[in-house]
Amino acid sequence: MKQPAMSRHIHIEASGDDAARVPLLTSHLELASLDSDEGFGLFHGLLLVVCGWANASDAVEILCVSFLLPTARCDLHLSSSDMGLLTANIFLGMMIGGYMWGYLADQRGRQKVLVMSLTVNGVFGALASFAPRFWLFLLLRFISGVGVGGSIPVIFSYFSEFQPRLKRGAMISALATFWMAGNILAAGLAWLVIPRTWVRFSLGGLDFQSWRLFVVLCSVPSLTSALIFSLAMPESPRFLMEAGRETEALRVFCRMFAINHRGSLKTFSICGLHIPSEKKERETRRGGTHTLRFVNLKQCLAPIRQLFVGELASRSVCLVIIFYCISFGYYGLWMWFPELFKRAEDGGSPCANVSRLQSHDNQSCYPVKTAVYMEGFVTAASNLPGNIFTVLLMDVIGGKALLCCSLLLSSVSVFLIYEVKTKAQSLLISCVFSGVSVVAWNSLDVLGTELYPTQLRSSALGFFTGIGRVAAIMGNIVFGQLVDTNCAIPVLLVSALLLTGGITALRLPRTKQAELT
Repeated sequence: MKQPAMSRHIHIEASGDDAARVPLLTSHLELASLDSDEGFGLFHGLLLVVCGWANASDAVEILCVSFLLPTARCDLHLSSSDMGLLTANIFLGMMIGGYMWGYLADQRGRQKVLVMSLTVNGVFGALASFAPRFWLFLLLRFISGVGVGGSIPVIFSYFSEFQPRLKRGAMISALATFWMAGNILAAGLAWLVIPRTWVRFSLGGLDFQSWRLFVVLCSVPSLTSALIFSLAMPESPRFLMEAGRETEALRVFCRMFAINHRGSLKTFSICGLHIPSEKKERETRRGGTHTLRFVNLKQCLAPIRQLFVGELASRSVCLVIIFYCISFGYYGLWMWFPELFKRAEDGGSPCANVSRLQSHDNQSCYPVKTAVYMEGFVTAASNLPGNIFTVLLMDVIGGKALLCCSLLLSSVSVFLIYEVKTKAQSLLISCVFSGVSVVAWNSLDVLGTELYPTQLRSSALGFFTGIGRVAAIMGNIVFGQLVDTNCAIPVLLVSALLLTGGITALRLPRTKQAELT
């Protein structure tokens, strides 16, 4: 009979011979990497679906702006600069929300923060559809972005803390694929809803066009995800143990065991968890994560300082550079794909003829050209091969190698966008960029959770995604300013930055199947 492994950090009290059959905990506060039928099961599958839906909802809320630009620009009287400001605006909210919610998640708990951030995202995203003026639409999208900025980094911290070590890379990669699902959902909704001329009516003086209904529908995933987390999902057991809340952590483990072994005769016989005194002392010095207390700016910034001390410093500098490069490149280009496709409708490259591009400001947005949204849907669907590739090879090759290769190939594909001569070539290269770049994002999701300890994980991810939001803002503003005058400059700049990110990734440590700390 298999004997239970003793933990350096947690002492498990079990009764009788059943002790050998229960899920154990590793030396780093993680579910034991026993054989898959003991430490991994139905609970983890359900967790993947719930967290994946939250991840997809964030993708929908972010990307819906890019799909409404070709029509909303007429109703809101937007110039190209205004469109750049609108796409950048949500990233400004995400930059602020990323660190704020990440800090709260490390102090108060992951589950509560996810409920709050997803609710903010959904409520203010829906309200934006009723904004009659551009400035109000901009403000509501900004507040929605604050919510999105919290749920993205926290969802990966939360999810990773339930995973066995040997399956963590593949499971986080699987979670990241739901971003593709959200992307496809947003593109599909845009294709189905925005071209429909019957979706138009007057509401209190507001001309409610089809793109406004599209915005309302895009808020539904966030609201439903918040409801599921508030009613059905437990707090992270790793967070609870770090907080010294042994009884609550034990209840979560009991629930996980019951779901994983539903219909089995096996019983969960752990009768207690004991957190060593040094961990309780550390928690006392922190003031208790479950105790309401006021914090000042110095306390809020303390986790950032810790990211740049000791062995964490070099990896943190590398991640700052990588997040900046990939966010500027990906979001700067991706948010403008529908508009670029629209400008390529007459044939040729979207950057080929400046005078033709400048004439678009005077063109009518109606009737809506369905092909624009069909091309957006195809580009979104081209994420699928990259996602499958990542899930299958993440635990074999490792996140570092995948990140480097993906960024370098993404750089080449963006350069080719500048060189294309026809609309068909533009769509093909855009699909290649979509399929390759998603591997880099999936790899970053895995590396970000593995490079930092539990007490810093959400704060670190929030900080780095905040850096990414700054880059996304700059990328969208640059595109907005230059897309009508010199489209080649932002495209070639994106290619250069992705190349820089790929080279920088070579400096990161290997984390393949490493223990979480």
